[in-house]
Amino acid sequence: MSETPRVSSGSMAKGKVVITCAVTGAIHTPTMSPYLPITPDQIAAEALAAAEAGAAVLHLHARDPENGKPDQTPEAFGRFLPRIKQNTNAAINITTGGSPYMKVEERVLPAAQFKPEVASLNMGSINFGLYHLVDKYDSFKFDWERPHLEATRDLVFRNSFQDIEYILGTCYENGTRFEFECYDIAHLYNLAHFADRGLVKPPFFVQSVFGLLGGIGTHPEDVLHMKRTADRLFGDNFRWSVLGAGASQLRIAAQSAALGGNIRVGLEDSLWAGRGRLAKSNAEQVNLARKIIEGLGLEVATPDEARQILQLKGGDKVAF
Repeated sequence: MSETPRVSSGSMAKGKVVITCAVTGAIHTPTMSPYLPITPDQIAAEALAAAEAGAAVLHLHARDPENGKPDQTPEAFGRFLPRIKQNTNAAINITTGGSPYMKVEERVLPAAQFKPEVASLNMGSINFGLYHLVDKYDSFKFDWERPHLEATRDLVFRNSFQDIEYILGTCYENGTRFEFECYDIAHLYNLAHFADRGLVKPPFFVQSVFGLLGGIGTHPEDVLHMKRTADRLFGDNFRWSVLGAGASQLRIAAQSAALGGNIRVGLEDSLWAGRGRLAKSNAEQVNLARKIIEGLGLEVATPDEARQILQLKGGDKVAF
C-alpha cells in the first residue's frame, strides 16, 4: 500500500474501546433462539437496550415481522430507524451485506437512502456455509429456514471488486464511513487495493470476522495474523475491531481488547452468553463485553468518543 497520511484519533481515544452491537443480522433463523429480534418493535427495543448497556455503534439489519426472513427494503428499515435515532445517541450502522442471496443493488438501497454515519461493507467473496447448522434442529418454525440453510452448501457470497466499487460510489458522497468486514486475509489486501486507488479514506474501520465456515478460523494465531497483517498494510491508519462467530465471540473479543482493538457483539454473530446458555438479549452480550474491557483496566467508549475515534460525520447528518 502506498504511503498515506497518519491519522490520529485524539486523546479521547486512549484506553477507550468501541463496542458495536449487531442486533439481529441475516444468519440466524427464528428457530435457533426465541430471543432473536424480528419485528420492528423488537429490533428497536433491543438496539436501545444495547446502547444503554454501552454499545456506541448499532449495526442493523431488518427482517420480515411475519416470519423473520431477512428484508433489505428501505421500507423495512424505515419502521425502526427513526425510533432508534430519537432515543439514543449511539451511531447507527446500516448493513450493505444484507443476505448472501441478495444482489448488490438491493443490498445497498437502505444505506443509500438513509445516509447513515456508518455502513458495513464486505471486502471480498467467500463460500458462506450455514448448512452444517441444519442437523442441530429437529424441525423449523418457518418453511423458509431449512432451505435457506441447506442452500449455502453451494453458495458463494459475492462481493466482487465491481460490487465493492459500486457500494463505495453509491454511499461515500453521503459522508457515510464504512465498517470494512474482512472474513479472511485476502480481504485486507482488497481494502489496501481500494486505498491505493484513493477510493477509501483513512482511518479504516476494519472489522475482522472469525469463525464463519468459508472464512478464517478462530484460533488465537488467526486473530494475531489478521492484526499483524492489518498493522503492516495500514499502520496507524486503521481502527481494528473483531467479531467471533458463535461460542468464540467473547474469547476473541477479549483478545482484541488486550491487543488494543475494539469489539463487536450481538445476536447477529452469536446466540450465546456462556457455554450452553442462550443470550436473552443483545444487552446481555454488551454487558459481558463491558466486563472484559473494564477487567483489563480499559474504558468503554461513549458514542461521541466513538465518533471521534472513527471520524464519523455525526448523527445530525443522517437522513432519518
